[in-house]
Amino acid sequence: MTLMIDPPAVPSRGRWWSHLASDESYDELHAFARELGIPERGFDRDHYDVPSEWYDEVLALGVEPVSSRELVRRLVAAGLRRRKGSSHRPQPWAPCERQ
Repeated sequence: MTLMIDPPAVPSRGRWWSHLASDESYDELHAFARELGIPERGFDRDHYDVPSEWYDEVLALGVEPVSSRELVRRLVAAGLRRRKGSSHRPQPWAPCERQ
């Protein structure tokens, strides 16, 4: 598994958010998100937005903690970085509920 998450450092809608990404494949990322119960709406171009309340649980499942800069560097190196305005957006999977 090559999943990574940065620290919750992005404020939005009264919460702090992390970014969950894979430097291996979108399939790996989507499968993990499904298992964890992250809603489809959390996917943004090349990562999932994850609220700070979930950060420790995600780490406990073996996801590697990295800095935001490292997360972007690894996405770029893997050819998986999708910038705003990118014409290609991977198709999301069917939503599931967190249990």
